[in-house]
Amino acid sequence: MKDKVLIVEDEKDTRFILEKLLTRNNYEVITAINGQEALEVLKNFEPKVIVADWTMPVLDGLALCNILKGDEKFKLIYFIILTARSSLKDRIMGLDVGADDFLVKPVENQELLARIRSGIRIFNLQSELGRIEHSKAVVEMACTIGHKINNPLSSLLLSIKNIENELTESEKKKLTDDLSTVNESIERIKKFVNELVHLENPQVIDYFEENRMIKTD
Repeated sequence: MKDKVLIVEDEKDTRFILEKLLTRNNYEVITAINGQEALEVLKNFEPKVIVADWTMPVLDGLALCNILKGDEKFKLIYFIILTARSSLKDRIMGLDVGADDFLVKPVENQELLARIRSGIRIFNLQSELGRIEHSKAVVEMACTIGHKINNPLSSLLLSIKNIENELTESEKKKLTDDLSTVNESIERIKKFVNELVHLENPQVIDYFEENRMIKTD
């Protein structure tokens, strides 16, 4: 699968050149003419890297960067600013809003490609770390729930055994089906608790409509 890159550039010739360069180097590329159009593109396109001109009408590259870095859904996208500005003050301004890299126009092709490759590696690493942290949090939550269920479950099991011991044989016969259902349900809960406590590689699966659940077996 090709890595995805979004180019945001209002200057037609530059946009065309960048698109051709990245397409020839096996990237899936979509272009936008300003930040506002880029936000529309991002509703259906998930790039690992965005290359955006700083100075654009409607919504410039820096404003776009500021919006995306403040959004959990987009903040990991590696954001490269293209600019004719080269002063330290301008770079600090860009870093303050979350830009990951700067390239001063005119851009040298091989340098741009190198920065994009670096950005993709960083994006992949951050995404993997995010998945690891998410899995860790799910495992910790599952273990906590498992232990909290286990204590009242043990009390319930003891209570049921005590009730059974207090019953006469004729009373047990009358309640055979009910007692059997209760004991089967307890065993199912015990199995579920054991799966929660020993969960190692959690998988989150679709359950109903937009609801999701942890797969335990």
